Amino acid sequence: MPEIQRRKTVTVRIGHVRVGSDVPVIVQSMTNTDTADVQGTIQQVAALAAAGSELVRVTVNNDEAAKAVPYIVEGLAKLGIHVPIIGDFHYNGHLLLKKYPDCAKALAKYRINPGNVSIGRKNDDNFRTMIECAIENNKPVRIGVNWGSLDQALLTRLMDENSKRPDPLDARDVMMEAMCRSALDSAAAAESYGLGHDKIIISGKVSGVRDLIDVYEMLASRCDYPLHLGLTEAGMGMKGIVASTAGLSPLLLKGIGDTIRVSLTPKPGGDRTEEVLTGQQILQSLGIRSFTPQVTACPGCGRTTSTFFQELAQQIQNYLRDSMPSWRERYPGVEELKLAVMGCVVNGPGESKHANIGISLPGTFEEPKAPVYVDGRLMTTLRGDTIVQDFQKILDEYVKTRYGKGSPKEELVGVR
Repeated sequence: MPEIQRRKTVTVRIGHVRVGSDVPVIVQSMTNTDTADVQGTIQQVAALAAAGSELVRVTVNNDEAAKAVPYIVEGLAKLGIHVPIIGDFHYNGHLLLKKYPDCAKALAKYRINPGNVSIGRKNDDNFRTMIECAIENNKPVRIGVNWGSLDQALLTRLMDENSKRPDPLDARDVMMEAMCRSALDSAAAAESYGLGHDKIIISGKVSGVRDLIDVYEMLASRCDYPLHLGLTEAGMGMKGIVASTAGLSPLLLKGIGDTIRVSLTPKPGGDRTEEVLTGQQILQSLGIRSFTPQVTACPGCGRTTSTFFQELAQQIQNYLRDSMPSWRERYPGVEELKLAVMGCVVNGPGESKHANIGISLPGTFEEPKAPVYVDGRLMTTLRGDTIVQDFQKILDEYVKTRYGKGSPKEELVGVR
């Protein structure tokens, strides 16, 4: 697979995590707990970190939330969890950061929305106050423009200027320009107040896929700040996953983007970690990063009327996900593992040969046997009622032999 050439950016350090073109694209997420609920927020951050979120953002919207932040960071540290915590500020961040210096110190980064801190308005220094807090505490900031809360003074001025042009631009184009201008002007203002160039990440969040692509291509062509990608308010379930994938993939394939978040609306009581797993899968499907072994499985057809291969594919997928926390420590490189679980003889053997381990299950009316291929060679043929258990044993032995520290990589025990 050809390597994707990342756009060159400066490197920004967020706690122990580095962001920029010389490090892999980072997956981040955000809690939806009440930040004032210290234990509830700790539990959700822990779950997000366990799923692979490398940065976690929390809302800091009032006194109670600001007071809670140091206790959240301390509680996570006691659990051995050191994922950087980002503070999300709107409207009153300048007040909270000054009033609660322990909060300002505990956070690894501040997220500032220019449209909600009155930047550019006469006699309003709220933005400057937040930047000065970042400088004082040696923290980076993300200047996060969102078209749902865009600086209206800037947008109005650009619209007025556009109306006077002999060939006015489309209103959408003016909106895209306003998004870019807001982010870049705010970054320039932050630097003029003393914030280092290597302390700034910018983003331009929109909820339309084509708009997302256009605004980030504009930003990428005008600066060398790291860019945080994400489709804001992506939606729920399939809609959110598909829209986010459609928006992020073209940018990532062009080397644009240094951190990503998939902003999914969870089902009531749903698992917040879904957004982390989706972000990882986007990067892994594009060949940018590997996070967990991948399972290729056929969709099924009239030749596979039994649900056995579907059940096996699901069991193996779940087994891989459950095993990864320990495997990641014991077996470096195991995230590159590729498996195939196929339902009949048509593509089963061929697809199995392309995987590290593949099994071709018997389709309807086929002989009740399941050939297993390891690194392209037929290893064995499974039969009977213990196919699932037998295949899992082969998988475990492969992982131990192939990725175990100090074990030979070229030849696997039992392969023939």
